[in-house]
Amino acid sequence: MNLENIPSNLKVTQCRAKDNYVLWVKFSDGISGEVNLSDLVGKGVFDLWKSADEFKKVKIDPVSGTVCWSDSIDLDPYVLHEDIRH
Repeated sequence: MNLENIPSNLKVTQCRAKDNYVLWVKFSDGISGEVNLSDLVGKGVFDLWKSADEFKKVKIDPVSGTVCWSDSIDLDPYVLHEDIRH
């Protein structure tokens, strides 16, 4: 992962679950875009997403600025940011 030009305090400021396990996110540095997470569905903790309704329950953790689902899944904002930039 190339962290060059990414703020050290990067946080997700907005997010929205879309169809087919696509997540739209906006970051504190103004970058926004979509990430396709369908390849994770059913693997390990991502078994929760077998129900598309559960995937749509995405929220932002107010402390860490990560996207999360219940208490079992959170995604690193730097990884999501890198996916969107490339």
